[in-house]
Amino acid sequence: MPTRRAVTGRSREPRARFAEELRNLRTERGDSLRQLGERLGWDWSLFGKMEKGETVGGPEVVQALDQYYGTPGLLLAMWELAISDQSQFKERYQRYMALEAEATSLWHFAVGVLPGVLQTEAYAREVLAAGRLNGEEIDVQVKARLTRRDLLEGRGAPHFRSILSETVLCTPLREASAWREQLGHLLEVADRAQVVVQVLPHSAGAHSLSSTDVMFLRVAQGRTVAYVESASHGTLLEASRQVEELQQMYDSVRDLALSPGESRKHISRLLEEIPCDPSI
Repeated sequence: MPTRRAVTGRSREPRARFAEELRNLRTERGDSLRQLGERLGWDWSLFGKMEKGETVGGPEVVQALDQYYGTPGLLLAMWELAISDQSQFKERYQRYMALEAEATSLWHFAVGVLPGVLQTEAYAREVLAAGRLNGEEIDVQVKARLTRRDLLEGRGAPHFRSILSETVLCTPLREASAWREQLGHLLEVADRAQVVVQVLPHSAGAHSLSSTDVMFLRVAQGRTVAYVESASHGTLLEASRQVEELQQMYDSVRDLALSPGESRKHISRLLEEIPCDPSI
């Protein structure tokens, strides 16, 4: 096959263009993801995640794809641009972290995973491991997440509200004891004067934030910014109109959530339902 040029132009973002090109090449070749995995010797689910933009993979797999599709150097060049785009994501996240440290109040909505400030070590470790990080990377990020919990402790801690989709609480950790620890920690934090935890039950039905994790921060001079996050991207929004639209969505979701008291009862019931470890 002759060298193919990436000319899609539909996705201007490097990471999205890389994922799009991978999908196009495989489709033109007529391979399923399973067939591609069998022919190249990698788990087919990795290629699925690369085509969805959830990961960019490593240079070895990209070089193998270049060779397989007959596009020498093309995919590797696009991968390097996607990695650069990932660095921009890190820069945006670092700016968010700086704003978080100075925030006087924070309010959050979780679609499927607890926010980092509410995670135990075991929870953080399992969530990060699911993202295909290696052991060393996981250790570094777990340490960073545990440090973030300090944000809600001590005098001067900001006011914090977290609305958790019931999906978050219906996705336990593999080890029952670790899940008990996480739910217990969640209840302990929810009892703090400056913290409010609410549960959005499945019975609430469809809502405006059904696919959006968002954290609002009130920072200097009463200004509010928002950080919207997905599995592979994070966007810091500082334009007042965009933030205001998201806040209106958040308010509508809060109206559907259980009260703080009913939410604590809901979490307590889940905790009571976890089988006790017979060795304890």
